Amino acid sequence: MNSEHAVIVGASHAAGQLGASLRQGGWEGRISIVGEEAIAPYQRPPLSKAYLAGEKHSDELLIRPATFYEKSGIDLVLGSRVTGLDCRAKTVTLHDGAIIPYSKLALTTGARVRTLSLPGHDLDGVFYLRDLADVDSIRGFVGPGKSAVIIGGGYIGLETAASMRKLGMEVTVLEALPRVLQRVTAPEVSAFYSRVHGEEGVRIITDAAVDSLEGSGSIESVKLADGTSLKADIVVIGVGVMPATELAEAAGLAVDNGIVVDEFARTSDPDIVAAGDCTNHYNPIYDRRLRLESVQNATDQAKTAASTLCGKLEAYHALPWFWSDQYDLKLQIAGLSQGFDRVVLRGRSDSGRSFAAFYFSGDRLLAVDAINKPKEFMMVRRALTTGMTADPGKLADEAVDIQQAFA
Repeated sequence: MNSEHAVIVGASHAAGQLGASLRQGGWEGRISIVGEEAIAPYQRPPLSKAYLAGEKHSDELLIRPATFYEKSGIDLVLGSRVTGLDCRAKTVTLHDGAIIPYSKLALTTGARVRTLSLPGHDLDGVFYLRDLADVDSIRGFVGPGKSAVIIGGGYIGLETAASMRKLGMEVTVLEALPRVLQRVTAPEVSAFYSRVHGEEGVRIITDAAVDSLEGSGSIESVKLADGTSLKADIVVIGVGVMPATELAEAAGLAVDNGIVVDEFARTSDPDIVAAGDCTNHYNPIYDRRLRLESVQNATDQAKTAASTLCGKLEAYHALPWFWSDQYDLKLQIAGLSQGFDRVVLRGRSDSGRSFAAFYFSGDRLLAVDAINKPKEFMMVRRALTTGMTADPGKLADEAVDIQQAFA
């Protein structure tokens, strides 16, 4: 009997893929996935969208059915938190004192929400949105005619706002910066989303400084620094996440804005790999180290990590891509726009609900934000992975077929 044991810490997107890929890659030993939640690995993107809106049941979020893990011989150790990692003894310790030995370990611990210690932050009706339990709790406070205040105008905040508007709620989004999505998009894209949310009845307040959350036991209002008071039956805070690296740090692994891994997903310990939101890895397409919060990265990096544990070194070189669904808008992002100095628009951003923003640094195409423009998204994905160039003039001309803009 094979005595090897691969333990995967964190029942995330990356964990589900890593376990499956280990078996597909020929791993014959035991596999255990240890997760804090009492549910098998599930899809997180629908939480702020279809699940919040009541359009999906929790069983429909599962990445793979429970029977898959049984058939694959993968043990799910759910409802268990890993509190200790001993790299020398090659063991992990659970919150109840149980000790699990491993021969190989994978850290897929993901990220945790960035919290705000505002006065009133502990009132009933104040939530963060990260996992299934969060949304289950949030659903008890939503309903037609109720007032919601969303703190944070990033993707999670805007997706939550769209879902709550669908439920007939009055929604206000508070953004501390001068525009929504400021850290990740061009001004034209920010203005587009502000316009569409306004058309859908969402109030957006930028340059907003929250002073306190008010209420007697439960949230009643949000007070801004300028004295404005906003009625609130529920508050959802979405101000970003931080990599969950505490376990790795305590064990002495290299950590720098994420668990540092090489191109084969190996940490500073040769018997430990890591994948997903918790990692800091090198991306050859952009020639720099990155920490990405995306399903694509979690899934693709997990495949690399599994190959490494199976003794097959295959360097990770995937192109980052993302998506966001709000109302009838399907935003698809290919590449990373950081460092752009020019934006080329295909279609109008100040009217309608479909256009694409291409990001350039000099003559180099970096990324695209494609809103209801799937062909543009696919072409840029292909271009960035194959080294094709793009003609900005042809990109901007909708009369020119998008394929003719690339060479």
